[in-house]
Amino acid sequence: MGQKLKITGWVALGVIAGALTTVSLQTVARSALAPLPLEELQQLAAVFGMIKSDYVEPVDEKKLITDAISGMVSSLDPHSQYFDKKSFKEFKEGTSGKFVGVGIEITQEDGLVKVVSPIEDSPAFRAGLKPNDLITKIDDTAVKGLTLNEAVKRMRGEPATKVMLTIYRKDENRTFPVSITREEIKQKSVRGKLVEPGYAWVRLNQFQERTVDDFVKMVNDMYRQDPKIKGFVLDLRNDPGGLLNAAVAISSAFLPDNVTVVSTNGQTAESKQTLKASLEDYRGIPGAETIASLPKELKKVPLIVLVNEGSASASEIVAGALQDNKRATLMGSQTFGKGSVQTFRALGPDTGLKITTSRYYTPSGRSIQAKGIVPDVLVDDTEEGSPYAVLRMREADYAQHLSSGQGEEKKNPELEKARDEALKHLEEESRKPPSERKPPEYGSDKDFQLLQAINQLKGKPVQISKTQVERKEVQKEE
Repeated sequence: MGQKLKITGWVALGVIAGALTTVSLQTVARSALAPLPLEELQQLAAVFGMIKSDYVEPVDEKKLITDAISGMVSSLDPHSQYFDKKSFKEFKEGTSGKFVGVGIEITQEDGLVKVVSPIEDSPAFRAGLKPNDLITKIDDTAVKGLTLNEAVKRMRGEPATKVMLTIYRKDENRTFPVSITREEIKQKSVRGKLVEPGYAWVRLNQFQERTVDDFVKMVNDMYRQDPKIKGFVLDLRNDPGGLLNAAVAISSAFLPDNVTVVSTNGQTAESKQTLKASLEDYRGIPGAETIASLPKELKKVPLIVLVNEGSASASEIVAGALQDNKRATLMGSQTFGKGSVQTFRALGPDTGLKITTSRYYTPSGRSIQAKGIVPDVLVDDTEEGSPYAVLRMREADYAQHLSSGQGEEKKNPELEKARDEALKHLEEESRKPPSERKPPEYGSDKDFQLLQAINQLKGKPVQISKTQVERKEVQKEE
């Protein structure tokens, strides 16, 4: 399997909107093409000609063809996509964990961009940006009215170019400009700490090229600090996915050698494979060989995996592998349900097609596509509950989602009612001061789900959700 991955490229997994997709890169398309429907192709050519000759103003021929390809591919499902030059570059940046920018983790607040944290040793860090700083302008463009993605694109650019950010610092009640020179930023996908003596917490934000290497260094450092760790929490909440090799490697860190981690199945021979907890099946990712350096105790230490509706694709593979192999107790809420694999086929040096080629299955043979994984212990976001969980998009919420292929889809008549109630609650919350609306940070001493995980490891009572129930696959609208 390792040789196969080296030949075809690499494989990535994830979800829509900021997440990745299960993708294998291939340099050539399959040679066995299906017969072409000539009548329909003649109609396509006729429409193209009519637009060229009759449309109210001249049109760009290349854009017409590109838009036609994009529409054809995007109509298949939410994850199939045509990559033009720009989107292909952004896709590669997402999986590598590297991009050119200023180096800040951001969110949106009151229509402005809020700095969550500057990345250590980044241009923003060296320029003195602080958590909670508000960005009001990017160069000469007001941030108010921009989406978060639009703001990100304006802050990114070419290395060694400058961007001017106008900052409002609340606690000092002042506004000031900061000129920052862009450079390549390396994101950290792994965070962790010893919550207390004997109990470790490691959070994976995304499965990137550096994830395995960073994970191994983090865990080895923890065991140096406390060789007698007796409980471990692997936090995959809001982890949108990433590289399949990394997911298999992380699973292997906790599982016995050679047990099944995930399998895939589709029409082509290439889409039928089984990946195991073996170096051969994740070789090629940076740090793969260092998995062997991890303490042997990691394969036996009591393990909790935290998941939620934002845990998707590669993180669902890890969660499913550890659950099916009875290696961990899953806690939190039902996962996103991204269980399909996309293959990337190059159409040129910097364009290509990402197309769904198979579904993936947990070791017991479960397809989680449009279903997700249900935790062993359902735990709310906070002590008061999970009032907004029903508003979070999941795979099953997309009208064109691929079915699971295992049984009939069922409607959920209570879902819209629950969403209406959550929206009312959200409206009430929005009237409160921002300081009262801020959710607890993952890994903090106010992280309710993490506290319940530690209680579970200690054998203490856990506050189980009184409201969460398993969400069934939603009936697609025809």
